Order: sequence, then C-alpha cells, then structure tokens
Amino acid sequence: MTAATKPVLTGGCQCGAIRFALSAPPLKVSICHCRMCQKASGSPFASFAEIDNGDFAWTRGKPSAFRSSSIAERDFCSSCGTPLSFRRIDGPKIEIMIGAFDRPDRLVPTRQYGTESRLGWVVAISNLPSQTTLQNYGPEKVNSIVSRQHPDHD
Repeated sequence: MTAATKPVLTGGCQCGAIRFALSAPPLKVSICHCRMCQKASGSPFASFAEIDNGDFAWTRGKPSAFRSSSIAERDFCSSCGTPLSFRRIDGPKIEIMIGAFDRPDRLVPTRQYGTESRLGWVVAISNLPSQTTLQNYGPEKVNSIVSRQHPDHD
C-alpha cells in the first residue's frame, strides 16, 4: 500500500497506539473455532478478514508478535493487549481480526473453520434474550462512563 492510496478500510487497537489501513477489500472474511484461535482471542471463536500483504499497511506503531505455532504468528498491541492479526510466517497474506476494524459491520463472514472445536452453544447465540447497553445499565450509568478507548477513526 502506498501513501497516495486511499484506504478502503481502517482500524486499530483499543488504545490507538497501533493503526492499520487496507487499500483493497479483503479476499475473504471468516470465523475460526479452533482451540488456538479461541485462546488467542479469549472468545469462543475468532473472526478474520484476509488481505494480501501488498494491500495492507500498519499506519501507526508496530505491533508485537507471538509465534503461536511453528507456522504462524499473531500480532497484538503491547500497550493495551488488543489481538490484531494472524499470519503465516513469511506468507503472502495477513488476517486481521474483524473487531479491530473501525467499521466491523462491513465485514460479514462467509465461511467457518476449525469447527471440530466449535462450542455447542455458539449456534444458538442469536436466540438468547438480549439487551442494548443502555437497557442493561440504564441512562445514568451509561452517561457516567468515561471511555479511554481510541475512537473508530483517526
């Protein structure tokens, strides 16, 4: 990605120390249920947007990396701990975690991997009772929250 290229999508970590931009849409968007992704994300599954390395750039800061296996590394912000990516060592692509994008709503998964480790209750999540944050905490509590999170833009 060159400096003159207008980003298609942007994102970054929770504290704003690390930012990134894509100059082309992702090649695929997926969910991985494997046990390694569960542990790396601290969630029942991880969700990723796959991008060619040439269409991706870290635009602020440089993430730290953890070699999670003999074939892959996972990037994260060493300041706030936000997990950011999965990438094969010396591979031509990087997979960025969907939650790290400024507009995660624009990235809809089209496939799943590692389903041998999928937790049985994940399939029924959409049927659980739900509330908005406002409904859960109430207006007084919501209005008193001071966020230290970087905004979803630069």
